[in-house]
Amino acid sequence: MRRTFFRYPVVGLVSNLFVIFLLFTFCRLVFLLVNWSLYADTMTWGHAASLFAAGLIFDTTAILYTNALVILLMLFPLHWKERKGYYQVVKWIYVVCNSVAIWANLCDCVYFPYTGKRTTTSVFYEFSHEGVGGMTKIMGEQFLANWYLVLLAFSLSWLLWKVFRPQQVSAVKASWRYYATQTVILVAAVPLVVAGMRGGFSHAVRPITISNANQFVDRPAETGIVLNTPFSIYRTLSKKPLVTPSYMSEEEALSFYTPIHVPNNSVAFQPKNVVVLILESWGKQHMGYYNQTLRGGAYKGFTPFVDSLIAHGAITWRYSYSNGRKSIEGMPSTLSSLPNYVEPLFLTPASLNHMSGLARELGEKKGYTTAFFHGAQNNSMGFQAFARATGFQRYYGRTEYNEDPHFNGDKDFDGTWAIWDEEFMQFYAAQMNKMKQPFMTALFSATSHTPFNLPARYKNVFPKGEIPLQECVAYTDHALRQFFKEASKQPWFKNTLFVLTADHSSSPIDPFYKTTLGLFNVPIILYAPGDESLRGYDTQRVVEQIDIMPTVLAYLHYDQPYLAFGKDMLHTPAEETHALHWVPESNGYEFVKGPYVLEFDGQEVTAAYRYRTDSVFSKNILKEVPADTLQHMTSQMKSIIQQYMYRMNNDKLVIAPSAKHQ
Repeated sequence: MRRTFFRYPVVGLVSNLFVIFLLFTFCRLVFLLVNWSLYADTMTWGHAASLFAAGLIFDTTAILYTNALVILLMLFPLHWKERKGYYQVVKWIYVVCNSVAIWANLCDCVYFPYTGKRTTTSVFYEFSHEGVGGMTKIMGEQFLANWYLVLLAFSLSWLLWKVFRPQQVSAVKASWRYYATQTVILVAAVPLVVAGMRGGFSHAVRPITISNANQFVDRPAETGIVLNTPFSIYRTLSKKPLVTPSYMSEEEALSFYTPIHVPNNSVAFQPKNVVVLILESWGKQHMGYYNQTLRGGAYKGFTPFVDSLIAHGAITWRYSYSNGRKSIEGMPSTLSSLPNYVEPLFLTPASLNHMSGLARELGEKKGYTTAFFHGAQNNSMGFQAFARATGFQRYYGRTEYNEDPHFNGDKDFDGTWAIWDEEFMQFYAAQMNKMKQPFMTALFSATSHTPFNLPARYKNVFPKGEIPLQECVAYTDHALRQFFKEASKQPWFKNTLFVLTADHSSSPIDPFYKTTLGLFNVPIILYAPGDESLRGYDTQRVVEQIDIMPTVLAYLHYDQPYLAFGKDMLHTPAEETHALHWVPESNGYEFVKGPYVLEFDGQEVTAAYRYRTDSVFSKNILKEVPADTLQHMTSQMKSIIQQYMYRMNNDKLVIAPSAKHQ
C-alpha cells in the first residue's frame, strides 16, 4: 500500500520537493559550521533557528525555479503506457538540476569568506578572463583543498537518485477521472508555484530579492545564512554588474570629489527631531509653487497646503532632482545618501553591504529613537529590509496599523496597496507622540499610486486635473495638512526639522518635464517651525535627493565623520553644487552643474545643454562649452562614478568613527 501511494504523481512530486528542502537546510547547516568563526561571537541557538526559518522563504523560490520543469513533467496527464520511460527522464532532470543547486550551496561554504556575500552572476564576470586553463587550475586546487565537501556533494547527488519517487510506473490506471484530476492539480499548481517564486501572493509586494535578507538579520554577514546560492544567482541573472571603471587614479579621483564628510563644527550638536516625508510620485509638475512661471501665474496646482508651507515657512530649491525614477531608488537616496547608478541598489548584491544613513548616524551615535513607516504590507518593496540594514530600530507597516486599537485596521486599507494616507499619517503622528526624544523617523506615502483610488467620502472633493494621479496628489496634500495640524499640537513639534520630497516624478505633461532632466524634477523642502534661517526659494544651487542626509546632519551640527555621496544644500557654494543621475533611456549618465547639463555614455560626453534657458533641450551646445569647464565637469563626474562603483563592489559604504579617509 505504501509503495502504491508514492506512485501517485502529485504525492511523488511533493515527496521529491520535500527532500530538496531538507538538503537545502542541511547545506545551510554545513555553511554555518564551516564558517563558524564568522558568527561564533554573536550567534545563539534561538537566533540561528530564526535565520534558518527565514531561509525557507528564499529556499522556496530557488527550489521552485530549479524544479519548474520537474513539476510540469510530473503533473502532466499521461496514459499509463507512456509513463514507462518517461519517469526515467524526469528522474535524470531532477537529479542533475538539484545536484547543481546543492553543489553551488556547498561551493559557497568556501567562497563566502572571501566575498562576504553569497555568489551571484557577478562571479562569471570576475573570472571571465581566466581562460579554461586558469579556471581548471583554480577549481582543481579548491577541489583538493576541500575534498570533504566534494565527497559530500557527490553523496548528496547519489541520495537524490535513490530517493526519487515514483521509481516505477504508476499503478494508477488511466481513466477520465485520472485525466480530470491531474489537469485540475496542474492548473491549481501554477499560481502556487508562481507565488512561491515571487515570495508571496500579493501583487502589492515585489518579488523578493537578495536585499530582503536584510529584514531578518542583525548584521550583513548573517545574510549568508539566510540566503542560498541558487537564489542569489537566479535573482541577478538579468542584472548588469556594477563594473568599477578605471577613469583615473584613486588620488586623482579624490582631488575632484570625496564622499567622506569630516565635520569641523564649532557649534555643539543640536539634538532636534528629524521627520522625513517621502511622497509617492510627487513630481514638481503637480505643484503650484514651482510652476507659476512655466504654466502661468494663475496655475494653482494640486498641493495648496504644501505650497503655503513653502511660501510662508520653509526653504526649497528651483533646481532639485531625484536620483532615480523608481520608488525603490528614492529610499536609499533620501535616507542614506546613496545614488542608484546602472541598477537600483535594492536589486544588486551591493544591497547586502554594510550601510549607514540618517537612522544609523543619529540612532547609534547620538542616541536617537528611529523608526520607518510605510502603510503597505510589511515586506512590500523591500523597504523593511533596507530600513533594518541602515539602522532603523522599528518598522511600522500595515501589520502594526492593524494591531493598534485606536485605528480602524483594514477598514482603512485601499484594497490594493496600503492604508489610506490620511489615516496612516495620523497613525504616524500618534506613534511619534509615544517616542522618546530626540527621534528620527521617515514615512513613505502610498495613495498617489495606481490605480489612483480615493476613499469614498472624498469622491468629487478634490480637483481631478489632466491625469488621474493629480486627484490623488491633492488628496495626499490634504492628508499632509491634517498631519501637520495634529503634529503642531504636540510638544515635539517646535523642536523638529521636517523634510519633504518625492520618491520620483511621474506622468509628465508639459514638455519641460518630458526631457531626460525634467523626468527627475522633484521637490526638496526643509521646514523647521520657528527657524527663520530656513526660508526662501534658492534659484542658484543644484541639489538632489542624496544631499538630504548631509544637509540634515550639517543643520544639527553633527560632529562625527560619515560617508555620503551628497553635499550640504544650505552652505555649499552654488558654483560647487551639482546633480548626477543614471538615465535608463540613454543607458548613460546626466550631470548638472552651473549653467550646463552633460550627457555621458560611460566613456565620453555626447551632448550638452543650457538647461536654465533651454528647458526642452532644443540645442546641443557641446562645442560651445569652454574647454576647461567641460574638462573639469567631466573629470568630477567620472570621479563620482568611479568611487561609487568601487565602494559598492568592495563593501566600503561606511567608515570608522575616527577615520578621516578610507
